[in-house]
Amino acid sequence: MKSVDLFAGAGGLSCGLMQAGFSPILANELVPQYGDTYQHNHQNTNLVVGDIRGVCEQDLKRILGVSEGEIDLVAGGPPCQGFSINAPIRNLDDQRNHLFKDFLRVVSSLLPKAVLIENVPGIVSLGKGTVVEQIYQELSTLGYKVEHRILFAGHYGVPQMRFRTIIIGVRNYKGSIQFPEPEYNAKAVANFAKAQELCLKVSPLFHQNIKEPNTVWAALSDLPEIDNGQTESPSKYKTKAQSEYQKYLRKGCKVLTQHYCAKVAHVNLERLKYIPQGGSWRDIPHEMLPKGLQRARRSDHTKRYGRLHPDALCSTVLTKCDPHWGSFFHPTQNRVISVREAARIQSFPDTYQFKGSITQQYEQIGNAVPPLLGKVVGDVIRNMIGG
Repeated sequence: MKSVDLFAGAGGLSCGLMQAGFSPILANELVPQYGDTYQHNHQNTNLVVGDIRGVCEQDLKRILGVSEGEIDLVAGGPPCQGFSINAPIRNLDDQRNHLFKDFLRVVSSLLPKAVLIENVPGIVSLGKGTVVEQIYQELSTLGYKVEHRILFAGHYGVPQMRFRTIIIGVRNYKGSIQFPEPEYNAKAVANFAKAQELCLKVSPLFHQNIKEPNTVWAALSDLPEIDNGQTESPSKYKTKAQSEYQKYLRKGCKVLTQHYCAKVAHVNLERLKYIPQGGSWRDIPHEMLPKGLQRARRSDHTKRYGRLHPDALCSTVLTKCDPHWGSFFHPTQNRVISVREAARIQSFPDTYQFKGSITQQYEQIGNAVPPLLGKVVGDVIRNMIGG
C-alpha cells in the first residue's frame, strides 16, 4: 500500500507503517541530517529535503506519477514544539503551529484514502481546541470522516512513558473510525488533565489476554557494559536475546552498532553515586545539588537526575539524554543511556542507523514516533481502507 510521509524526521513513523504493510514512496523532511538518516534506512523512498511550504502540489503529483485518490495514506507529524505542554509559550502565533495547514494542502491535492496526523497531547488544548477543530473542518470538507484519541505508547509494547495525539481520517467511509486496543497492561499518569477522556483505557474484558508491559530491562539487558562518554560501539551483544522484545529488536541484525553515549561531567558522576534505581535528585545531598534544585520544592522536577528502574518504564525520551532534563541514568552503570539504548526504548530495530553527530542522533531519536506505535495505528488504518 502506498504512503507519503510528511515532516518525516528520522523515519520512525515510516518504519512502523512499513511493518503494517505500507510502502513510503515519498517523504519530506526539512533538516538535512534527519533526511540522511531517513534515506539511509528507506533507500527506495523518494526523499524531498526542504521546507514543506516550498513544495508544490503539482510537483508532488509529477514526482509520484499518481492521480487523485491513488495514494493509500498521507501521514506525518507537523513539528510539535509550539504545541508541547513543556514549551514556554503555547499560542497560535507560533509559526510552527501553522505547518499543519501545509500538511492539509498536500492532502487536498492527493486525496489519499486515509490521513494520519500525530502530535503531542498539547495540540488538543491549543487555542482552546481550535487547531484540532480546524483540522476536522478541513478534512471533513474533503470527504473524510475524522476522529482523534491520545494513545499511550506503553499500551503497545514501547517501554516508555510517552503519549501522542493521533488524528485519523478515512475518505468516503461509512463505518466508525477505529483505534488500536491496548495490548500491554502498562500504567502511566498523564500530565494533561483536560484531555484525559481522550485516552484509551485497558478494558477489564481484555485483562486475561493482555500482556505484561515491556520494561527498561526487557529492552536493555542483553547489551554490553560501556564507559561514560565512550565513543566506540562494541560490535557484539552481551548475551542472547533475553526477552521477546529483544528478539523483535534484534531481528536481522548481526552486528551491534551505535552503543555509545554522551559524557557525563565529573560533578554529575559524584551526584549519581547517591541515586538508587528509580531514584532522582531528591536522593542527592542538598549541598551537592545544582543551585536551582537547592531552591526547588520536593514536589517539583520529579524526573530530574533520575536513575532508571529496570522493572519500570523509561521516562519520555527527549532530544537530549541530559540528567538535568529527566531520568536518563542507566539502571546499573554510571552513565546516561546510549544512542542504541535510547533507540530501543523508542522501539527502533537494531538494524536502524542514525546519521550525524552523537548530539544529532539523540535528537533524532527523541523527536521520532515510536515505530511500534506507528505499526499498530497503521494496522487499523489498513483494515479500514480494505488493505
